[in-house]
Amino acid sequence: MNDRPLHIVDVFAERPYAGNQLAVVSDARGLAPEAMQAIAREMNFSETSFVLDREPGPQGFAVRIFTPAREVPFAGHPTLGTAWVIRETLGVAAHGGVTLALAAGSIPVAFERDGQGVELLWMRQRSPEFGPTVDARELAPVLGIAAADFDPGFPVRRVSTGLPFWIAPLASLDAVRRCRVDLPAYEAFVGPRDTQSIFVFARQAERPENQLHARMFSPYYGVTEDPATGSANGCLAAYLVEHGVLGGRSVDVRVEQGHEMGRPSLLYLRAGRDAGSIEVRVGGRVIPVARGILV
Repeated sequence: MNDRPLHIVDVFAERPYAGNQLAVVSDARGLAPEAMQAIAREMNFSETSFVLDREPGPQGFAVRIFTPAREVPFAGHPTLGTAWVIRETLGVAAHGGVTLALAAGSIPVAFERDGQGVELLWMRQRSPEFGPTVDARELAPVLGIAAADFDPGFPVRRVSTGLPFWIAPLASLDAVRRCRVDLPAYEAFVGPRDTQSIFVFARQAERPENQLHARMFSPYYGVTEDPATGSANGCLAAYLVEHGVLGGRSVDVRVEQGHEMGRPSLLYLRAGRDAGSIEVRVGGRVIPVARGILV
């Protein structure tokens, strides 16, 4: 294998060594998919991304994303982290943003600064697709909690903005903290279904400046738990609007995730209806922590 630049960044992080780790191979030209999967398994982060070209094509920069177990068509923190690495390493004039051409489609990423001058990256996700609901009593044993721990006012529902999740509203922060995946129950639950990832949230938070607390579990993809899940939070944003969870036709909230793993993460969600469809944006910080060479 030719020497290839490798970058490690923390995404949705407020400081180094928090948020969700991402490895980015910024020059993956000529790499076979089997080699990409092997590298992702070696990195053993939730995802590793691979930039396939040095210049953007008609749909943006071609990028592939792998978990330790398999390739995924879309994932949130790799989208933001890879866009940041492309801007920093490929000499891209990012005043117009960076667009990634993923298997799920083109995802634009914008670079903005908040009122304190902190840079946030924002991705506009695909329009959400809302699927079936399931009875909370089916999901409760998968998470090691009781059916009474679910919020009775809203359904457990499949939502996708490029990658599907079961969005599960829980009644309290304590219920979210107590979740523990039972693997036999998990396998029985996801086996006959086309959606393998479970995202739980509560309308409470550890920090007063945040509005929601969340966790994501996906053993099928080799990710027992994820510190920060941009794709799932995009689905959550759409779910909040569709079901009026917070009231109104739009949301602008901060979601904390990863606290139970010792990797606190912060995700910014904005979503609202526009001509009948729901537009979803997910934002957060990207902090570089390491760079090197794959040999």
